[in-house]
Amino acid sequence: MNDLQREFEQAAADIKQLLHERPDNDTLLRLYALYKQGNGGDVHGCDPGFFDFIGTAKKEAWTLLKGMSQDEARRQYIALVRQLLT
Repeated sequence: MNDLQREFEQAAADIKQLLHERPDNDTLLRLYALYKQGNGGDVHGCDPGFFDFIGTAKKEAWTLLKGMSQDEARRQYIALVRQLLT
């Protein structure tokens, strides 16, 4: 495991400290999309159901990152988590 992967995993654990302050929905979607891109690469899997509005928003946010490298997504995720925790 490299340093970037360790920092990424630590940021994912650290974000749980935000339970007392819930970020806005756009920030939550950005966190979700960056995490998914950093963990699994470009969007994949089944489309959410027609009435699954939250699932659809998540998939759309992730789709916007298509083509971004996993390392870049990890760096941006780490930076966003650090920003939120300060």
